[in-house]
Amino acid sequence: MPPPFTLVRLRETRDAFAHAIGIAEESGAGTLTYVGRFDLAEFAVVLEPGEPLCTARRAFYAAMVALTDALRAYAPPNKQVAIDWPDAVRVDGGLVGGGRLGWPSSAKEDDPPRWLVFGAMIRTVAMTEADAGVHPLASALDQEGFGEAGAVQITESFARHLMLATETWQVDGFDAVAREFLNRLTDEPQTSRAIADNGDLLVRRVGADGTERRDLRKSLLSSSWLDPKLGGPRL
Repeated sequence: MPPPFTLVRLRETRDAFAHAIGIAEESGAGTLTYVGRFDLAEFAVVLEPGEPLCTARRAFYAAMVALTDALRAYAPPNKQVAIDWPDAVRVDGGLVGGGRLGWPSSAKEDDPPRWLVFGAMIRTVAMTEADAGVHPLASALDQEGFGEAGAVQITESFARHLMLATETWQVDGFDAVAREFLNRLTDEPQTSRAIADNGDLLVRRVGADGTERRDLRKSLLSSSWLDPKLGGPRL
């Protein structure tokens, strides 16, 4: 791991996201929990934002930019790595995983949270023996030609790209991060999109009156890509 990060390795049966939340208070920023699984890249990182929770949630966007950049670093040419707003990651349309965000249940919207935790899972190897086409909307990195990009490589790549995204935010402001995130969203024809100060997605459709507002806080309360029974990305 790059120097700012402190790695905490967990056994395969553990939950990196839940563990990071459990130790966030005492371990502090830069703690990165990692589960060594064959079929999944599963990790979580503790953040300590210096702004109110209502705007600090935008750190989720920086982390999603880092996650997709981590995958792009190993993607074959012409493979599209895209985001279904706000949290799901697809490679050429196939769901491979996504990210999620946790914060203290007692945190108030107008106060800086003691911590945030960004967690991610990416399916690296398809474990099902079902015939191709049974789960046409799901995929894995090995099925998409990512070669030897496993959990260790994706986790290390994410850590490096998170540092870059954080630096971009500090130097050029959040708008620069927002542009990067919006450029990664799956296409919605005839729409323009922007991110509000509190992280909500603003969608304006060509020819329609008004702007649709999608609530980031509510959307992050559950993960669109996660199957709790499987303990991993949906099939």
